[in-house]
Amino acid sequence: MKITQKVKKILVGYEADNPGTKGNLARILMHGRLGGSGKLVILPVDQGFEHGPARSFAPNPAGYDPHYHYQLAVDAGLSAFAAPLGLLEAGADTFAGAVPTILKCNSANSLSTNKDQAVTASVGDALRLGCAAIGFTIYPGSEDQYALIEEIRELAEEAKSCGLAVVIWSYPRGGIVTREGETAMDVCAYAAHMAALLGAHIIKVKPPTEFMFLDAASKVYNSQKIDVAILKSRINHVVQSCFAGRRIVVFSGGEAKDLEGIYDEVRAIRDGGGNGSIIGRNTFQRKREDALDMLNNIIKIYSGKM
Repeated sequence: MKITQKVKKILVGYEADNPGTKGNLARILMHGRLGGSGKLVILPVDQGFEHGPARSFAPNPAGYDPHYHYQLAVDAGLSAFAAPLGLLEAGADTFAGAVPTILKCNSANSLSTNKDQAVTASVGDALRLGCAAIGFTIYPGSEDQYALIEEIRELAEEAKSCGLAVVIWSYPRGGIVTREGETAMDVCAYAAHMAALLGAHIIKVKPPTEFMFLDAASKVYNSQKIDVAILKSRINHVVQSCFAGRRIVVFSGGEAKDLEGIYDEVRAIRDGGGNGSIIGRNTFQRKREDALDMLNNIIKIYSGKM
């Protein structure tokens, strides 16, 4: 695998990592149609755990089959495919080597009132399945946040020692955090910075709104004249909050939205210096041909062709 200068520059930021971990980061960064560009599009399919099968897959029943998602990621030329243990196991042999995989190692479900996640897979599982990375969600703000942070510290230490990369989904929620606060500018930047401090190689957060949640933070944003007026500027600030761009930052697609809304968001991520999108429901809840067309356009945007 020949590594481009852009990817080499990104890898330089990971000074403490062994060749195995850097090699797996390179696998993701060099794979697919955006390979070598420093941009990523990842397909995550953990929503069945989070929301249930009908809410996740009934809009496009082909999605009940794990092979459908693997094949979609392969045919679209995506950078990686992320999913919980059972889903990855269901296609691990058929699609071995076809696309880098990320094993989601913790999950929540809609039947619980706790803003918490259970550990559902191990580093050993990730190695057995040939994954490039493990994935893990933390909920900054939750009453259970410290347990989640301690769990990923332990898993990340083991993963890195085995040459795997670490992806952290950092989603503020629970405790004092309101629904509007979950995507507030100051809160999203804070959540992204926490993931960087926890040693994440790839950080996943939601695109922030202009809303400010914490009064103390709002005063600093105003006094320092931090530009948060448009999404491009807000993306740039989140990237800045992740060690001044020394960490890979990707942004979630969230709930279903129209195509122009998706494309405008992707342009803002690109222009704001984000590394890409990790987009699930907006992909697999569409019919296959529509999803492939949408992903093709997203890749064109990140390539500067649209």
